[in-house]
Amino acid sequence: MERKTSKTIKGFKTKDGAGVNLVRVLGHQTAVDFDPILMLDSFDSTNPPDYIAGFPMHPHRGIETISYVSSGKMTHKDSLGNSDTISSGEVQWMRAGSGILHEEKLPAVDRLLGVQLWLNLPKNSKMVDPMYRSIKNSEIPEVAINNGKVRVLAGTFNDENGYINDCLPVNYYDIQLKPNATFSIDTKETSSIMLFTLTGNILFDGEVVEEKTAVKLTQGDKITIKSLDTDAQVLYIESRALKEPIVWGGPIVMNSKAELNQAFEDLDNGTFLKTKISY
Repeated sequence: MERKTSKTIKGFKTKDGAGVNLVRVLGHQTAVDFDPILMLDSFDSTNPPDYIAGFPMHPHRGIETISYVSSGKMTHKDSLGNSDTISSGEVQWMRAGSGILHEEKLPAVDRLLGVQLWLNLPKNSKMVDPMYRSIKNSEIPEVAINNGKVRVLAGTFNDENGYINDCLPVNYYDIQLKPNATFSIDTKETSSIMLFTLTGNILFDGEVVEEKTAVKLTQGDKITIKSLDTDAQVLYIESRALKEPIVWGGPIVMNSKAELNQAFEDLDNGTFLKTKISY
């Protein structure tokens, strides 16, 4: 059965961090519908003052942040002692788990284009050890398709393996299509799938989906997307809906109010970080 559109979200302009201009596509109001994706922020600017202020050091617990820089650079630093920069086409994957502090800097470039996702962690993984990993271009398979290619940022596509997430299975693809191309993929019928049109418009389920739009799909075993008269770049994120309580406060997402209160109490009394601080 062909998957169809369940919900479409365009997003709105806002500022975050130290004054970074971005489009917030997913957030508190969409967390249940797009489960397990909690948040999606989109960045697209040729004007460095829009973003160079970056995101100063701040805490997270209970989630994973996944940053994909299609064009540009992002520098990460955290309380585990990691310091790393990714460039065009690369990914930063940070597991906050029991607690981490990190900062993200966005150096001036000709064009900053990309997204950051917040992926919820299952209840039994909320307090796992934090982790950071960058996924470089040399680790990202590129699979040729008719009139385009698929970059396997995470998971598996056509027997090609990208980064494999061990807390929650994720297939994350950057599907790049030339004009007037058609792409089809078979899917697990009950998996949770969303699309995000990073650049260009596409045709899906008989409707035009404009650039910078998130689409949650119904259940089914196949999807088909078509580019229109320009190139299109579509992000495909497939995972498993957790169907667990979401209690969200700022940078922390837990399963109960008591757990959320404990996280902020830990921040106040200096016990938030459960691993050795190296920063």
